[in-house]
Amino acid sequence: MKDLGILHHFLGMHVQHLGSNLFLSQQQYMIEILERAGMADCKSCLTPVDLNPKLSAEGPPLSSTGATDFRSLAGALQWLTFTRPDISYAVQQVCLHMHDPRETHLAALKRILRYVRGTLHMGLLIRPSTPADCAGCPDTRRSTSGYALFLGDNLVSWSSKRQNTVSRSSAEAEYRVANAVAEATWLRQLLSELHTPLRKTTLVYCDNISSVYMSANHVQHQRTKHIEIDLHFVRERVALGDVRVLHVPTTSQFADIFNKGLPSSVFTEFRSSLNVRCSDDSTAGGC
Repeated sequence: MKDLGILHHFLGMHVQHLGSNLFLSQQQYMIEILERAGMADCKSCLTPVDLNPKLSAEGPPLSSTGATDFRSLAGALQWLTFTRPDISYAVQQVCLHMHDPRETHLAALKRILRYVRGTLHMGLLIRPSTPADCAGCPDTRRSTSGYALFLGDNLVSWSSKRQNTVSRSSAEAEYRVANAVAEATWLRQLLSELHTPLRKTTLVYCDNISSVYMSANHVQHQRTKHIEIDLHFVRERVALGDVRVLHVPTTSQFADIFNKGLPSSVFTEFRSSLNVRCSDDSTAGGC
């Protein structure tokens, strides 16, 4: 093996050393996407998605060439989410319609590009922190689940994903908390294999009180049998002391950025909580 020195580039990502911090960005990649879309000088917008309901499959279809371009740009934006978790939900919604894109879907994709145009200098900040446990912050809604997983102060994993089945209750929808628990369990095991085991319980925050109650309630109810596997999995982790599920107010649930459109003020606050910011920001500042 050869020592290549200090890391500066990795898989198209630029790594900037800011004292003891690392700033991961794909600025050149973002510029290339905008140029490919012919939107290098487009007007920017404050958020990547509006507050309207999720995209439908209706509307005028795109031409064959337009559909090909749409899929190419959507795929490029998927790669961008590695350093820009703030666009994960918007990109996920667009990618649901790659098989049959419509004019409305193209408009949604262009809005993402307009947002990217205004945030070219943003990336993911990684900073040293005191030893701490990973804390998954899951929030799930009827059709889209999302969570953010932190190790200390740093965002290390996140997800914005459409649920496989239609939930029959809000508690069932919110009980996709199991996805975050599974990811946190995997991370705990990985750190153990790297001889850096976590000594404390992982805190999992959920904004649904019923989900928090079910994670510790060992009485099986008839109405929860359809999520029985998830229930047993989470309860086992709780019983072993690996995980503790706690309630968090919706106003403080910044994993909401992964499953719905938010007002610009809330979006900006939650984006900062995910450590997405400009390279010249202080650790407590924002862009």
